[in-house]
Amino acid sequence: MDCVVVGAGVVGLAVARALALSGREVLVLEQENIIGSHTSSRNSEVVHAGIYYTPDSLKARLCRRGRDLLYSYCIERGLGHSRCGKLIIAVDPDQLEKLEAVSAYAARNDVHDLVRVSGAEIAELEPNVVAIAGLLSPSTGIVDSHALMTSYEGDIENSGGMVVCRSRVERIEQSGGDLICYPGDPDGIEIAARTVINAAGLFAQDLANSTSGLHEAQIPRQHLAKAHYYTLNGRQPFKRLIYPANNKDGGQSIHVTIDLGGQVKFGPDMRWVSTIDYDFDDSKRQDFIAAIKSYYPTLDPENLVPGYTGIRPRIFGPSEETADFRIDGPSVHGVEGLINLFGIESPGLTASMAIGDYVSQMAKTAIRG
Repeated sequence: MDCVVVGAGVVGLAVARALALSGREVLVLEQENIIGSHTSSRNSEVVHAGIYYTPDSLKARLCRRGRDLLYSYCIERGLGHSRCGKLIIAVDPDQLEKLEAVSAYAARNDVHDLVRVSGAEIAELEPNVVAIAGLLSPSTGIVDSHALMTSYEGDIENSGGMVVCRSRVERIEQSGGDLICYPGDPDGIEIAARTVINAAGLFAQDLANSTSGLHEAQIPRQHLAKAHYYTLNGRQPFKRLIYPANNKDGGQSIHVTIDLGGQVKFGPDMRWVSTIDYDFDDSKRQDFIAAIKSYYPTLDPENLVPGYTGIRPRIFGPSEETADFRIDGPSVHGVEGLINLFGIESPGLTASMAIGDYVSQMAKTAIRG
């Protein structure tokens, strides 16, 4: 093969799509039965404006470009999405300073469409929300992530590529001018490729540790951050996403997100875990209720029900500084033809098309031979 992409989450599919559209022969190998089984289908489906990320980081640059590409793509393809907007709110005076910091960060990230709103204006926009001030982000929205991934897959196939599920890559070895992928097939199939993209998400470090020529120092340690989302039964009380500002002490806030069907979701929280499992732990329910009632005081706790969980593949741990995306080519690790993607968490969905283009360009100089 010319190119093998390992992982058919939204980012792996976007990378494969970009490679296929550039004229490369592409095979995507996915270990699960269907595409997007992990992080890509267990998130809030938010299209982020690009406000919060470290200025000039990959997250900041790829989020902004990816946002614009994503909206245009959804319009062109008729994919479900809504530029519904987001309110970042302060519910007490201690959070006003955080709003100022968000506004300054947005400006540094070339996001210039935030609108300051008063408590009275918030009450007009969202009658069920109680807050003293806020920022309106009109560029924030939501997208049907499953339809998006299916569309990416269609683009790959229409360009001559192929997505194969139930194909876990056990290891990668160097052999002459090729990288050999071993899918663990009982028939002993081996796939030789000029270019291999490790976009395995939660399993990217496992694959990297099974790749010949990669040293341990070139593989960042993975930290698993588990998120819980509750859903709301009954009438939908919000028109926009609601993001309470964090407190000065860094305390976590619980967001309101909505989907295209009008379902309200509260979350995520964040809990560090050591293994991948999607069981729902209801033990923090009262913490959720208290956080939600701080801005939505009429919440009926009886209508708050466990929804789902997701896990972010972070490359920073508790008390460590937030890390940027890692997109490592041969100039970093020395293995020709290989590109590793590590720590592709939020805003990976928003940035997916921009990440695809970025990796496709990098792959031009990573080609072996």
